[in-house]
Amino acid sequence: MSLFGKGIQRICAVVAASTALEMIRYVRLALRSARTVEMRLDWLRSDAERARFLCWLRKHRPANVTFLATCRRKEGGGKFTGDVACQLYWLTQARDAGCQWCDIEMETFRELPQGFLRAYPVPPRILLSIHDFERMPNLPRKIVVARHGQVDAVKIAAQAKTVADSVRLLQVTRRSKGFVAVPMGDAGLPARLLALREGSALAYAPVAEATAPGQVSFEEMVQLYRAHLLTRATHVYGVIGDPIGHSLSPLLHNTGFAVRHINAVYLPFLAHQLSDFLKAIPDFGIKGFSVTIPHKQTILRHLKECEPLAAEIGAVNTVVVERDGSLYGCNTDYLGVLRALQKKLRIRGSRVLIFGAGGSARAAAFALARAGAQVSICARRETAAKELARAVGGEAIPRRVLRTQSFDAILNATPVGMHPREGISPLSTPELQCRIVMDLIYRPERTKLLEIAGQKGIATVSGVNMFLAQGYAQWEIWTGKRAPEAAMRRAVLSALRWRS
Repeated sequence: MSLFGKGIQRICAVVAASTALEMIRYVRLALRSARTVEMRLDWLRSDAERARFLCWLRKHRPANVTFLATCRRKEGGGKFTGDVACQLYWLTQARDAGCQWCDIEMETFRELPQGFLRAYPVPPRILLSIHDFERMPNLPRKIVVARHGQVDAVKIAAQAKTVADSVRLLQVTRRSKGFVAVPMGDAGLPARLLALREGSALAYAPVAEATAPGQVSFEEMVQLYRAHLLTRATHVYGVIGDPIGHSLSPLLHNTGFAVRHINAVYLPFLAHQLSDFLKAIPDFGIKGFSVTIPHKQTILRHLKECEPLAAEIGAVNTVVVERDGSLYGCNTDYLGVLRALQKKLRIRGSRVLIFGAGGSARAAAFALARAGAQVSICARRETAAKELARAVGGEAIPRRVLRTQSFDAILNATPVGMHPREGISPLSTPELQCRIVMDLIYRPERTKLLEIAGQKGIATVSGVNMFLAQGYAQWEIWTGKRAPEAAMRRAVLSALRWRS
């Protein structure tokens, strides 16, 4: 049995606010589903607010919930400005209010006399926390809690700048007992979600405001990623890219897994360097992954096999990890472009301009050329535009002529206008001489480019249609089952409209 129980009990809802009223509201919100709650007393703006909140907790604390009190000093990365004596005072007050655990950072631990904590009336169970907000420190092979004395568990929360950093922390987790692993930062997010599976006693998730870099909300951790249900038998999939935080692929694929009751999870991997991710595939037990900007073309040299169409396109967005660890690549962007555009346009015989020459542009160009369209390429990199145009039997045209040439459709295949920089358009109003504008960007659902086109009376096609079509195809390649398209579509559209 874990120190904190099992299942949902091992996901610790973090409550942090500047006022007692806000803290109370967040605790009540957490208690709807959480059974372990950390209260960041150091976030409260004054001693009066701390006293007010703990008075409420003393009267209203439910008996079936484990409460962990933290009053982290600034020296340890927290917000509490008092000295060690003041910090310990508030932890004793937390014990009086019913807290069973307290978190004491290494900076405080080192200042206290040997055996002092066990003689002092802080909460009876002590979690020793070690934080490094700058880097992943040199780690021991495993953590032996007994070596630290006086404490019941040890936590290491450290910044993972690469996927490899997070792997090192997970390896320590597998060998340790009474240990809490918290990889921080966007690159550490997948490991943070898989930490429970590897043996971490807790995983932290904020109820409201994040208290550390790379956190996902309690709701996402439980409902989207189902972190408390993941085991070594869970199949792991993911999306790799840089940036990756905007991606709704985890929502799309995890919805499909939940609806079809498949023991699998799909995670976002921030991969600045492709090799950093590829080396981590065995450690995470990855069965397949999506590929997005900027790795769609460079992944080709790491594949053992590739479907002929993807090889011809020269870009891969879907990879299957075979049983021997080798990689097989294919491209579903091709299918996504056709399905999205053919509802608005008779593609055969049409004249289509693709703006861009990267991996997504290549898939679009090959899809449309094979479907009988006359394809023109315009890109900032003229050499890449000419090479792609030659490959599909089309033409490369300079940007300066866009105002004087007309097309049946224009497709934006660049990331310009993508969240979080959605206020800009890759093309201006005079350059949109066409009947239809399609943006391959799906977040936001209606980009600045589509907004400009709509104002000009041009029909528009959102990239969400392509995103969904290529995602359904990926999901079916990996699972061998029919995708629950309606549920997956509802989840993505709801998220897009809620966040817009």
